[in-house]
Amino acid sequence: MPGIRIVHRTPLAPTEAWSRLTDWERHGERVPLTRTIIETEPPTAVGTVFTARTGVGRITCDDPMEVVVWRPPAEGTGGFVRLVKRGRTVTGWAEIEIRPLPDGGSEIHWREDLRLRGLPRALDPAVALAGRWIFSRALRGLVRGGGSPRRDR
Repeated sequence: MPGIRIVHRTPLAPTEAWSRLTDWERHGERVPLTRTIIETEPPTAVGTVFTARTGVGRITCDDPMEVVVWRPPAEGTGGFVRLVKRGRTVTGWAEIEIRPLPDGGSEIHWREDLRLRGLPRALDPAVALAGRWIFSRALRGLVRGGGSPRRDR
């Protein structure tokens, strides 16, 4: 599976960074041609299910995910969430870890291993490169806190 690893520092406190990064609907605003469909009632917890649907018109790819670990940050501690991808096309997992920094900010670790069924392993490096670009852009936009990506240009 292509491994995607992103580390990003932000002046946001861990609780604020967590709030922005686990607002699943906003992820769809940050990934091109994607919308997020929440399939369980809030609040997010272990067992929450949502789908990132990417595509144009009737040509779409669903990436259903389930929260399997949910540890929000508390005063002075970081947070950690692990998602398992349960799709027919997209499989793997994703993790977001938020670590507090001494200056009150946060260090975010976004890790993702994904597989696109039917895609030859020889294309893993290209998938990882594209994933790093897309998810880095999404992460930066989410912590900036704006609405649509166009407002951040």
